[in-house]
Amino acid sequence: MNVSKILTRRSILGGSAIAGTLTAAAPFAQAAHHGHSKKTNLLSKGNTILFQGDSITDAGRDKKNEIANKQEAFGQGYAWMAASQLLISKPEDGFTIHNRGISGNKVHQLDARWQKDCINLKPDILSILIGVNDIWHGLNGRYDGTVKTYEDDYRKLIQKTKKHLPKVKLVICEPFVLKCGAVNEKWFPEFDGYRSASKKIATENNAVFVPFQSMFDEAVKYAEAKHWAGDGVHPSAHGASLMAHFWLQSVTGA
Repeated sequence: MNVSKILTRRSILGGSAIAGTLTAAAPFAQAAHHGHSKKTNLLSKGNTILFQGDSITDAGRDKKNEIANKQEAFGQGYAWMAASQLLISKPEDGFTIHNRGISGNKVHQLDARWQKDCINLKPDILSILIGVNDIWHGLNGRYDGTVKTYEDDYRKLIQKTKKHLPKVKLVICEPFVLKCGAVNEKWFPEFDGYRSASKKIATENNAVFVPFQSMFDEAVKYAEAKHWAGDGVHPSAHGASLMAHFWLQSVTGA
C-alpha cells in the first residue's frame, strides 16, 4: 500500500479535528496486527467494553461519576471518541462502555486496582494502553522499573485477567511517543523495548495489537509531531481522533 498516494496534507489538516482526521486515518488501520492472521470483528451485541490505561486514556474523565456510556465518564480523548462512535452508529447493539484510565499509572498500578476497575466490570472486550509512564517516570527519577519489569508485570496482569475472565477478548495497544515536547533522544532506544514488549504480550495472548506508534510514524509525514501531541506524549484532538478511528477499525476488522 502506498500511503502517500492516498493521503494528502490537506486531507489530514482540513476540516474539523475529528471529521477531517478520521477520514484520513482509514489507510493506517490496515496495518493493525492480530494474534491470528484473519481479521475479525471482536464486537457482538450486548458487549461490555472497557478502556484501561493512563492519562492518554483517562483524558480528564469524571472519576466521581463513573457511569457507563456517559460522556463525562469517558473524558475528552480517544476512548470517548471511539465509544461515542460505537454508541451513535450502533445503538441497537446495546453496548455498555467504560473508561477506567487513570493519569500517571504504570502497569503495577493497574494491577493494584484491577479487581475494582476491571474484574468486577466483567468486560467482554478489554483494551489496554499502558507503558509511557513506565519509562517517563524512570527518566525523571520517580521510578526504577525496566523494560523487563514492564513485560513481567504486564504478563502477570493478563494472566490474572484471563483467570477471572476466561472469555475476555483482549486489545493490546502499542505505547507511543512523538519526538517533540518532553520526548528527546534520552528516550531511545529504551522506549522501543516497551513497544516490543507490548507486541510480544499481544502475540502470546492472541490479542488484537493496535500499533499506535506505527500509525503516528506515518502521520508525522503529513503534519509535524506537535500537531498530533504537543508534549510528545498526550495527543491533541487531532491525535486522539486519529487513534479512535484506528482503534475502531482494528477492533472491528473493517
